[in-house]
Amino acid sequence: MSTTQIQSIQAIDASSFHGDKAKIYGQDAKGLLVLDGEDSDSNYPHFLPVWDPTEHYDPLTEFEFTDPGLRADPAFPNLLSKSNSELTVKNLTPKFGTEVRGIQLSDLSAEGKDELALFVAQRGVVVFREQDLRDKPIDWLLEYSSHFGRNHIHPTSGAPRGHPEVHLVYRSKTEAASENIFFKDHVSSVAWHSDVTYEKQPPGTTFLSILDGPESGGDTIFADTQEAYNRLSEPFRQRLHGLTVLHSGVAQADAAKNAGGVVRREPVENFHPLIREHPVTKKKALYVNQQFSRYIKDLKREESDAILNFLYDVLARSADIQVRASWEPGTVVVWDNRRTVHSALVDWSSAGSSRHAFRLTPQAERPNEGESIN
Repeated sequence: MSTTQIQSIQAIDASSFHGDKAKIYGQDAKGLLVLDGEDSDSNYPHFLPVWDPTEHYDPLTEFEFTDPGLRADPAFPNLLSKSNSELTVKNLTPKFGTEVRGIQLSDLSAEGKDELALFVAQRGVVVFREQDLRDKPIDWLLEYSSHFGRNHIHPTSGAPRGHPEVHLVYRSKTEAASENIFFKDHVSSVAWHSDVTYEKQPPGTTFLSILDGPESGGDTIFADTQEAYNRLSEPFRQRLHGLTVLHSGVAQADAAKNAGGVVRREPVENFHPLIREHPVTKKKALYVNQQFSRYIKDLKREESDAILNFLYDVLARSADIQVRASWEPGTVVVWDNRRTVHSALVDWSSAGSSRHAFRLTPQAERPNEGESIN
């Protein structure tokens, strides 16, 4: 894949703000890059993104991680209590995706959070309605998400002032921002990815909470990489085991620099197994994505491209392993980045409607393949 192709995919990532960031930056009295006069009437102004050109971080260090799902009661007495008469649980598909109403994530005890990690690992993605996380102080949110791992600091995206650990998804409602320039060169906004897989310890249990959104549109689509692995023939799975893939953050950093943005931490590249075993469920899943995966180690490029492009097609074209999460006010979607890929969908006119959300992204274990199949 060429650098131009990679950057065009990055431009339509769920984490992007506009196709051309250089046109929207202003600078405040403290020298921070801010949205240039846009959306001053935001319902959540303290969640508007800023970028600090002086902010630089050392490379991430490895840390010890134990998945909280390993401590969970599989009967879910604290998360899905049978005594809760308001609880409704609806599976979006038999194997993947669930919608839950009648509980508040903010009220969960430590045991309830452990059960949440297990439940999300089992279902892949869970849509919680009518939540109050968006009304909690940011420091409270970061303490909450730290139960699930070390909070990740994104190397390039905007963050709330003073809180670089919060990743913001933002698309303005102003007329100028409504022109989605990537549609000049693309017929689709779909950009499948798993978040920041270039890190040595990528995310596990991940939270995205809507702040503002269009009345319809702007959904997020998810694909089940665990079921995708299960669909492959036994001989083909055997061939994939033992392979490792380079995941790179270089193109993302270059795109930020070229758009006049910031890079808080030098980009990294890491090799991860193509097949990943979940530490809690012990089930295997494909661990590749078109945005950050580059090539398979030790294969010739044409061989690597053939395998990776086939796997990308399996994930993108298999509607029977996908779910679509819509965003009602107060919706929080929790997914496991180790067994899913996802994409935001740009299918509405930005004029008059912003799409504004925050993501909490706890890091998990270093990916491993687990025991090989016989």
